[in-house]
Amino acid sequence: MVLDLEKLELKKGSHEQNETQMCVMEAVSFIAGEPWSDSPRCASPVIAAFLRTYNDSVNDEVRQSLKQYIPRLIGTRGSDALEERRSLIAADWLVRTHTPAWLRLAGLKVQAEALESLPEIASMKQVPSIKGPIKAAREAAAAAGAAAWAAAWAATGDAAWAAAWAAAGAATGDAARAAAGAKLKPTVDALQATIPALIERMLSAEE
Repeated sequence: MVLDLEKLELKKGSHEQNETQMCVMEAVSFIAGEPWSDSPRCASPVIAAFLRTYNDSVNDEVRQSLKQYIPRLIGTRGSDALEERRSLIAADWLVRTHTPAWLRLAGLKVQAEALESLPEIASMKQVPSIKGPIKAAREAAAAAGAAAWAAAWAATGDAAWAAAWAAAGAATGDAARAAAGAKLKPTVDALQATIPALIERMLSAEE
């Protein structure tokens, strides 16, 4: 199917089939000629799951940056081993990039460095060894009563900034929301800057 990516404006959420409003994964199904869906059979389920959440978590401007991946996602569905590898890449980002960023915002530098210093998560066999540092970081954050960390931890499995902005928006009054958003924005922006490299790693992953 032909789709003018220059004119396309990606939207948040799911949509009825049409040629003007779609999320990033619906666009993939459209171009691939598959039945309308945000879970096209031709695409990696791991990357698709990540992009569905990211598509709905960011603002309109950032969302448009995902258009470049639409044609590249076609044919990326891989074997169980390849999808596990992609899952580990995402898990490594979550543990060694995403979580330390929120720990630092909460003033927990030691805990952030402890996670950053972990070896790359490249095998499920490593999972038991990282549970200790993660548990320690979580307990330290809970003891510190860190609102930013609580918001980020609640989003495990999702895009962290979605919960962070929700926490900021929960503040009473426009001035309070602006202040909370200003505090969170540098961390949100820094994490978003790491996303292209993460997507590229998952796209280029091998068994």
